Amino acid sequence: MVRPSDRLPPQRYVRSNEELAALMRRVAREPLVALDTEAASFHRFVDRIYLIQLSSHQETAIIDPLTVTEVSGLGALLADPAVEVVFHDADYDLRILDRDYGFHARHLFDTRIAAHLLGEPAVGLAALLEKHLGVSLDKKYQRADWSRRPLPPEMLEYAATDTCYLLALREQLRTALEARGRLSWAEEEFERLEGVRWTPAETNGGAYLRVKGARALSRRSLAVLRELLPWRDAIAAELDRASFRVVSNEALLALSAALPRSAEELAKIKGLSPRLVSERGASLLTVIEHGVSVPEKDLPRFPRSERHAADPVFDQVVDRLKRVRNEMAERLGLDPGVLCPKGTLEAVARARPKSPAALGEIHEVRKWQVGVLGAEFLKALGN
Repeated sequence: MVRPSDRLPPQRYVRSNEELAALMRRVAREPLVALDTEAASFHRFVDRIYLIQLSSHQETAIIDPLTVTEVSGLGALLADPAVEVVFHDADYDLRILDRDYGFHARHLFDTRIAAHLLGEPAVGLAALLEKHLGVSLDKKYQRADWSRRPLPPEMLEYAATDTCYLLALREQLRTALEARGRLSWAEEEFERLEGVRWTPAETNGGAYLRVKGARALSRRSLAVLRELLPWRDAIAAELDRASFRVVSNEALLALSAALPRSAEELAKIKGLSPRLVSERGASLLTVIEHGVSVPEKDLPRFPRSERHAADPVFDQVVDRLKRVRNEMAERLGLDPGVLCPKGTLEAVARARPKSPAALGEIHEVRKWQVGVLGAEFLKALGN
């Protein structure tokens, strides 16, 4: 088995605007580059990009956005339709590049999507590199704190492995897609990714209703949980620490259920550190008291889920489409959800298209799906 360090191309740690400008001049002549980002939402309350990895066939650069302040050249590279940018699982990278810099990719290749469309049983980067390139990756830094500085050499080397093999992997997957007549499928998926944008988190104050386990609480305890979440977030923001690292959701649920009224009772709650009780116990008890004192008429409750009238005809149509989809997926060696997810089946069942053209006008339906499934779908719909 080949270790990553046996094959690493030359690396540069880019820490200044001048170094990045020089890098951009070099890669501007490259038709193909690989890109990845590292954030720190697992560690920090205020998330941002803390590292950007960029590889060409000649070199791998690790860009430090904490010291590099002029990154417009990178945005121009991403926006250049003449440069193909290779990602693995591009969706999140594209969202945070949009969030932090307003950067958008114009021409990309996603090795994870390519692997899905080839029916690969495991589509993680480590599994694909081991299978196709014989490279074994160490996963020990998957949840590392990339906001720390200085970054030790072993972390920088680990970061470099996220892109330095992507170009070779892309070549193998692209060749396989072409050989199986699926390259156009992948290109349509990649084109759709160009429109991915950052979506801000909801700010409607309903986050407490989405805490796993909250539904089991009484309405009074739910009112306490509603007070506890902003209390925790305020501390997390002050410390710039991920919220769950301040107090876990499980501890918040335990507090909401137990309704402690003293420091002694707080100390009995599993998951609360003695230091937190010592330093924040008074404010915590005040917050709990606010929830406890909410008038009965103002106590929160879970909204009733919207219930749709049963439609056996619709369900039968979806089942017919599903059978067609499953048979074709088995024939093609694809996961059924990759070939055509449930939401797309339901969209087709609602629209009841009567022609391939009408099927292709449904937003959820890809052109390649019309080619692969269209005729059989129309038969299943009775056309």
